[in-house]
Amino acid sequence: MNSDNNSGLQLPAAAITALQMGNMIEAIRIVRRETGLGLKDAKDLVDAYVARHPEVQELLRSKSKGGALGWIVMLLLAIAAVVYFFP
Repeated sequence: MNSDNNSGLQLPAAAITALQMGNMIEAIRIVRRETGLGLKDAKDLVDAYVARHPEVQELLRSKSKGGALGWIVMLLLAIAAVVYFFP
């Protein structure tokens, strides 16, 4: 099934909820489980939904930035701890 055939499919409510929580991977899993689509078709369907909803795009963008920022902060704290405890 190609993505042109998916245009008539609706995103399951649970997938929309997952996207609103910033969890794109979970949304794709839900679409696969509830529609029987393959990975590529499910991802294309979720991507199409996200493309039509700028608020979801912004949420996903801010979540990915926050995740990277969290890792950077943790790394800096670990380095500071090493420097402090092992001068």
